[in-house]
Amino acid sequence: MVERLTCQHFFTVLPTSAPQMAVAELVKGVPWIFSGESVHLKCSVPGNVSAEWRYRWFRGGEQLQESEYFVLWKARPQQSGKYYCQGLRTTWISTQHTLHSLPIEIEVDGGWAILQAPPLPMLVGETMTLTCRVRDNPRLTEVILYKDGVELQRQPGPELRVTNLTLQHHGSYWCRASWDGRRETNSVISEAAPVSIIGEVLTEPVLEIVPNDPLIHEDRMLLVCQVQLNAREPVPHIHYYFYQDGLSLGPASSQDRVTVLRDSGQYWCKAIVNETMNCICTVDCKLNPNKSSQSQTFTY
Repeated sequence: MVERLTCQHFFTVLPTSAPQMAVAELVKGVPWIFSGESVHLKCSVPGNVSAEWRYRWFRGGEQLQESEYFVLWKARPQQSGKYYCQGLRTTWISTQHTLHSLPIEIEVDGGWAILQAPPLPMLVGETMTLTCRVRDNPRLTEVILYKDGVELQRQPGPELRVTNLTLQHHGSYWCRASWDGRRETNSVISEAAPVSIIGEVLTEPVLEIVPNDPLIHEDRMLLVCQVQLNAREPVPHIHYYFYQDGLSLGPASSQDRVTVLRDSGQYWCKAIVNETMNCICTVDCKLNPNKSSQSQTFTY
């Protein structure tokens, strides 16, 4: 009797996860440079230090090169643009690609003066430092700062500081720099640089009421108080308060959501950070607690 053995193969199906996003960063230089200057960019994939990733660099839709670092050497004005990267690695199954990184915009200026302004929005009350750079770094005798065509200040050095910012400081800035030449005084003007000012630490909240959330019991509903925090590191804590018909639904919480019994009424929330309270959002919710309604969201 011949016994025949059957070989069974077992396959394990691994769960798939969302593609990772590559990170492009400026490691040397500044985003706005003179022609002839250089910047150094680096690409990485967060949390994968030991992984054998390769990196591709792009400008617009054009692929540039494959390397971890990208150097824009002695840049020319026509090389201005948005630079981004992508990670890829080859496994025994396939070649994996990350999502493209967020772009870094490089501006190559062929002129004589550049006003370096903060790339990110400033907050009310902060101090803003602007730098009027001149090609070849001559010894400046006077620098004048303009905002929306009006002279704001003048001084002998290239750095200009605007203290205690308000919303009125939002606008376009440029500078005029002067220095003494061999026989005459030279003067140049930069291109305008936009400056954005954010006034509220917390945005006006949006109260979201979710009557039917699959993760909670059918006789309860979910309240979510949505706000955006505009603050520098370290980020302060937000304290949330929820109310129904003038009565508090509990003490302050660091969570932006709370579950409550399904009930009709007027609901609202407020958020406080560093003793600064933003606007209160109020939502009228009319439900029949004895009937199950379809999943929906009430927003203000």
